Amino acid sequence: MVLKAFFPTCCASADSGLLVGRWVPEQSSAVVLAVVHFPFIPLQVKELLAQVHQAGRVGLAVLGTWCHRRQEAEESLGHFLEGLGTIFSHEPWLQLCREQGSKLWSCKATRRQVPPCPGAPYEDQVMLVFYDQRKVLLSQLHPPAALPDCLAGDAAPSAGGLAAVFDTVARSEALFRSDRFDDGPVRLSHWQSDGVEASILAELAKRASGPVCVLLACLLSLVSAASACRLFKLWPLSFVWSKLSVCEQLRHRLEQLTLVFSTQKAENPTQLMRKANVLVSVLLDVALGLALLSWLRGKDRIGPLAEALVPVADHVAEELQHLLQWLMGAPAGLKMNRALDQVLGRFFLYHLHLWISYIHLMSPFIERILWHVGLSACLGLTVALSILSDIIALLTFHIYCFYVYGARLYCLKICGLSSLWRLFRGKKWNVLRQRVDSCSYDLDQLFIGTLLFTILVFLLPTTALYYLVFTLLRLLVVAVQGLMHLLVDLINSLPLYSLGLRLCRPYRLAAGVKFRVLEHEAGRPLRLLMQINPLPYGRVVHTYRLPSCGCHPTHPWGSLCRKLFFGELIYPWRQRGDKQA
Repeated sequence: MVLKAFFPTCCASADSGLLVGRWVPEQSSAVVLAVVHFPFIPLQVKELLAQVHQAGRVGLAVLGTWCHRRQEAEESLGHFLEGLGTIFSHEPWLQLCREQGSKLWSCKATRRQVPPCPGAPYEDQVMLVFYDQRKVLLSQLHPPAALPDCLAGDAAPSAGGLAAVFDTVARSEALFRSDRFDDGPVRLSHWQSDGVEASILAELAKRASGPVCVLLACLLSLVSAASACRLFKLWPLSFVWSKLSVCEQLRHRLEQLTLVFSTQKAENPTQLMRKANVLVSVLLDVALGLALLSWLRGKDRIGPLAEALVPVADHVAEELQHLLQWLMGAPAGLKMNRALDQVLGRFFLYHLHLWISYIHLMSPFIERILWHVGLSACLGLTVALSILSDIIALLTFHIYCFYVYGARLYCLKICGLSSLWRLFRGKKWNVLRQRVDSCSYDLDQLFIGTLLFTILVFLLPTTALYYLVFTLLRLLVVAVQGLMHLLVDLINSLPLYSLGLRLCRPYRLAAGVKFRVLEHEAGRPLRLLMQINPLPYGRVVHTYRLPSCGCHPTHPWGSLCRKLFFGELIYPWRQRGDKQA
């Protein structure tokens, strides 16, 4: 039988002692965590293992002995170590030995019980696998394995070997809190034997984070209670707030801050990673917003922008006026219905003049509006982009009205033509059963239907041309707003902290492991080096992507083209959670 012994590389030069770790019988593996040095009292060693089990819910045991022969006189130490197996009974009993200044290793796994099969050997072959204990402790294996709380030797059959190794090291963190400088009764060698890693700034931040989080959590709860007031749920306010992108972004930012400053401790590494991603996303968003604000306030760029906005709006209105006058003539040499063409053209020109008057009426307040937009960048670049998207929606409200008028008129004619076409075929639409049924019509009904069908057919090109032009303008505005919403969604949902870990410390996000052969000679134990394979960047984004309130397409391309052809109103960029019309 071949046993796998996972041995930490940090203990390869440690003094002789006992091997402490966990035995996984289903994988025939022994995970060595530390080396207990002389002198020690066996009862104190057992008490230490019980404390680690109580803290991390992982059962540890003395797996065997470790002999590091530094001098020739220490060869007698091996006989003393072999006798420790009677005090710490474990099956199998590992005996690892290394010669000083050489690469020669000897590994044995002995059993005191009589083998069930006659002639079976009392010793098992051992395959030694070295691993970096610090990297394995700080890494997270993906997908995370849900291992049960079990004692040594009671692992679940479904727990994989690698998952058991990672989980054992992660749950044994209490064992690594002591180093060789402690005055405790038991001296250990592990990855923190030369001193526990600590930082004064980190300790101060940990102590100050508790009161700060409590205070901010109380303030955020007050803001949430104020936003949930019934006054804001009345019809005018609720309708307006549901249509503004900045309200959705502020609500999402409130949820992010509530998650970050929550006093509830993260239950697993996934929740901790989500908190870190949200915190880094908020910090980056605020930093970009402050950079935008400093750029706007640096050389007083708000004033020139406000002064240039009204001429740009006048130029857009003038171009739209030329477009309407072109449509009222013979566009592209097409023969239009002159009466309907003149009615539609004058109707849209009247709305265009109303919009120009609205812009000139708002011109004295434009600079102050832009100043407040720049000031809102203190809350983050996403808030400023959301306000800018709402401003674009207000400034292009006339284009939206043109699109709605043209779409409704075009849809009315399409529905009328389809109904009259069913009349010629002796069919009708059954509203109750939602299907097409046969129907018999008299001569008068067919005559009236023929007249209406002819009128609608000859008026359709004029209406379709206006609908096509204003639909293209509407799609242009929607595309600009969609790019802004996609940028907001990218900032809100991108897991920046996880990507930073993948870039700077790839071992923190482990997709698996690979083994490199260190020694493979006849008569010697096979020695391997376990190395961590980092998680690919695509899987990092897919695994840790944050939820966002950003826009998303509500229709596939086929459905969108069908709606455009039949004149149905489209809202390709909607906030998450909005009801479909």
